[in-house]
Amino acid sequence: MLTLADKWVWDHWMVDTGTEYHCFFLQAPRALGDPELRHANATTGHAVSTDLVHWEVLPDALLPGPAGAWDDRATWTGSIVRKDDTWYCFYTGSRHAEKGLIQRIGLATSPDLIRWERHGNEALIEADPRWYETLDLAKWHDQAWRDPWVFADPGGDGWHALITARAAEGGPSDGRGVVGHAWSPDLLRWEVRPPLSGSGEFGHLEVFQTAVVDGRPVVIFCTGAGQISAARRARRGAEPSATYAAPAESLLGPFDIAAARAVTELYAARLVRMRDGRWAIIGFVNEPGGGPFVGSLGDPVPVETIADFPR
Repeated sequence: MLTLADKWVWDHWMVDTGTEYHCFFLQAPRALGDPELRHANATTGHAVSTDLVHWEVLPDALLPGPAGAWDDRATWTGSIVRKDDTWYCFYTGSRHAEKGLIQRIGLATSPDLIRWERHGNEALIEADPRWYETLDLAKWHDQAWRDPWVFADPGGDGWHALITARAAEGGPSDGRGVVGHAWSPDLLRWEVRPPLSGSGEFGHLEVFQTAVVDGRPVVIFCTGAGQISAARRARRGAEPSATYAAPAESLLGPFDIAAARAVTELYAARLVRMRDGRWAIIGFVNEPGGGPFVGSLGDPVPVETIADFPR
């Protein structure tokens, strides 16, 4: 388990170099007292492990940008890919001047996963109002545009980002969560494209990841019990705050979000390959049994122990 004595730990993203697992994670001081304050005080920590159980904490990867920058308030969830000899970390940022209500996606790069440098002074990917809801506090509590999951096109046609987003229109506000999408030829120039899923199930879908598990493409994401739409609750009954999995036709969808089901109450969980070839899932320990927020990453749970994981 990854536990810090002085900081809460929650969302994370993983890089496997073949010999080490590098874990990048959101963190905030436990001295804040109230765990709800962590989001406005988040920075990006870094730890390394050879077995996903024992972790060595390394220097922080990302801190908020300078005053006035697009990310001067907090850095949130992202993902990392490698191109040539450079690591690219796409992450979420928010700014003080907007009270953290508008989310954008930017880039930092590194030659070694240790030393990180921001790319330019502006965000790279922003919500396009043709397809995605922008800030309207009468409809939702923020402008959702975060948690980029970036991966190479399976056919070699550039790169894709799956993004937590909300549809610009269509249906009740509590069900507008969609799989947002952007494409890039080179990881620097980005074109925002229409969603890769329908809406109607959740207010938002957070922290995407796609993978092929036992020959079947799946997408995983998390959402809170309070973000499940009234229409879905009427159809399926109460569901927990959890990480969900949904079937997909390919790593680029389309994603059948209506068929999604909870696979673990660990939140913001990620799939990772263990050294024996098995898939495992790692997430943060949220509020077990309704108790206080824990703020630690759990040990890997082999996928076959999770009931009803799509196969």
